[in-house]
Amino acid sequence: MIEVRPGGRRRIDRVLAPGYLTGLGDLPLPVLRERRDEAAQEETDLSYLRRLLHARIDIVRAEQQRRSSGGESSIVDQLATILADNALGPATGSGRHQQLEPSRAGEHRRHAEALIGDTDLTDVGTLSDDKLASALDTYAAEESSVSTFRRQVQGVMDTLNAEIAARYQRGSATVDELLDSELGRTEE
Repeated sequence: MIEVRPGGRRRIDRVLAPGYLTGLGDLPLPVLRERRDEAAQEETDLSYLRRLLHARIDIVRAEQQRRSSGGESSIVDQLATILADNALGPATGSGRHQQLEPSRAGEHRRHAEALIGDTDLTDVGTLSDDKLASALDTYAAEESSVSTFRRQVQGVMDTLNAEIAARYQRGSATVDELLDSELGRTEE
């Protein structure tokens, strides 16, 4: 299960720490942007892990459905369809466009694989019904945990974005300053 460790050094520990959003009005704009970007990267990584878990859930459910309907074809033969159905279906969740790439893709893949231990989803057809049910429960519980933390991180992003937007509305931040900082120009 994903967890947040108070005082921890991981990005999720920082982003969801109680003091992360304290005193936003007093922070310089570049610090606000850094925090927003850090939260956005964590949200991207959590979204990636969530997608990995959804793929595994879809595979297990498809095998359970195949067995209950007496289907003869292998899940491997159906894999492209199984995974595409989820990708083509109606979007659920926040619907946020992500411009970032996951920074810890390999770590997330290992995490998803380690959840089930000796269950090998490369050959779900050989797993017992009990193993499939257990795998589905484990993946679903982890997906729920990841989704909860993802929503919390999105809340942090929303708060930071609101503070940044408020500064532009009040005139305490300008687009010219943003462009100058992006281009590395400073006032002389």
